[in-house]
Amino acid sequence: MKSKVYFKETQKITQWWIWILLGIISFFVGRPIFKAITLNQNLSGGQWMGIGILILVLTLLFSLKLETRIQEEGIYIRFIPFLMRTKFISWQDLESAFVRKYSPLKEYGGWGWRVSANGKAYNVKGNQGLQLKFKSKKALLIGTQKPEELSLVLNKLHSNKS
Repeated sequence: MKSKVYFKETQKITQWWIWILLGIISFFVGRPIFKAITLNQNLSGGQWMGIGILILVLTLLFSLKLETRIQEEGIYIRFIPFLMRTKFISWQDLESAFVRKYSPLKEYGGWGWRVSANGKAYNVKGNQGLQLKFKSKKALLIGTQKPEELSLVLNKLHSNKS
């Protein structure tokens, strides 16, 4: 029997400036390639590499998705395409779990799947996250766009265990 889902969040890249920047880059990479194709010219190795890199970056950004689910038995995380299988974290493995504001650039070097002196981080955007401190002294931060709702769920689950 499945336990109740207390919190569920799916995040994707929705920042308008990222898509505008990619549009501009695509224009400048694609324009000479489109011109070469319409003039029936062969593409250079550099042009093929530009097409390949652009397709890889666009595919990565379109497919990027961070899924977080909190249930009675623990936390489930999936960060596509980096963490394809759902990762389960049991409450018994944690020393603490709380929502906090953080600096993605200063603490983790940016957004995405990050590893730093502060531990691992899975984040897509923003500066709010679920900080997990493990009994093994490791740390994991999971970005969230719903910090208030997440805090309420953690408080409710913590008060139920007391």
